[in-house]
Amino acid sequence: MLAFVVQRLIQAIMVMVSVAFIAFLLFQYVGDPVLFMLGQDATADQIDALRKDLGLDQPFIVQFGHFLLNAVQGEFGISLRQGAKVSQLIADRFPATLELAVIAAGMALLLGIPMGVYAALKRGTLSSQLLMTFSLLGVSLPTFLIGILLILFFAVLLGWLPSFGRGDVVKIGWWSTGLLTAKGWQHIVLPALTLTVFQLTLIMRLVRAEMLEVLRTDYIKFARARGLSNRAIHFGHALKNTLVPVLTITGLQLGGLIAFAIITETVFQWPGMGLLFIQSVGAADIPVMAAYLMLIALVFVTINLVVDLLYYAVDPRIRSGLGAARGGH
Repeated sequence: MLAFVVQRLIQAIMVMVSVAFIAFLLFQYVGDPVLFMLGQDATADQIDALRKDLGLDQPFIVQFGHFLLNAVQGEFGISLRQGAKVSQLIADRFPATLELAVIAAGMALLLGIPMGVYAALKRGTLSSQLLMTFSLLGVSLPTFLIGILLILFFAVLLGWLPSFGRGDVVKIGWWSTGLLTAKGWQHIVLPALTLTVFQLTLIMRLVRAEMLEVLRTDYIKFARARGLSNRAIHFGHALKNTLVPVLTITGLQLGGLIAFAIITETVFQWPGMGLLFIQSVGAADIPVMAAYLMLIALVFVTINLVVDLLYYAVDPRIRSGLGAARGGH
């Protein structure tokens, strides 16, 4: 078990360093942040002085080394656009993004798994076909279009829900949450629904496909031959084995929700990390962009590590495979 964890941690560190290097390299071609800060009327002396103050006159590898050493200590420098510490900007925006992602993932799981099971057990019926049609629409429609349609219907035509912002928030230490206020819940509904639609349909289709596959296996036939009820077979045996691959998809989708909520946050002006990243791209704010991608990489490798450990715990085939590999050596 320890060797398994150490191996995954080494892989995670390699991924983090690779992401940091690629991001830092690509951001060199986004634009000159000094020109964004000083404007077109700046003199050559002013540009050179500011570039030296920011350390942008140093070679790329030196800049990257300084960034990496500071990142290990949780420091990502100063935002070139806002003049504030990048770590503080990320800390201020991260709660909003995490809340949105967790609410969307929770809704997708609570709705997607029952709908997938129903579509599998009622295969061929009209209701099942309607669910599959809905899932096809959910997978096909782009996120920004879903968001705009929800705003048009619920905010403009009906006037039931607000269309932008986070609403009232409550500070708990450095953490801010809108889930303790009525206004906060009203503001999170539409962006959460927008993110939920794609995840919901993906989980529903996966659960349906896995459920149909499991129902054709021999041990389900043996369970029927023993006289077990359909309820015991479907929910006691089939569903339990169906949820193993769903575990992987759910973990990766949670990371994807945090990473790719950029469009949703832009549409709804949700004050999260995605909106901060978009604003930073427009100003060539390299420290913020690099810190954002580093954090997203950290989220993904952490979720992958947790999923791998859960797989190790729930799937005896993985444990026996690792044991056999050690025995072979």
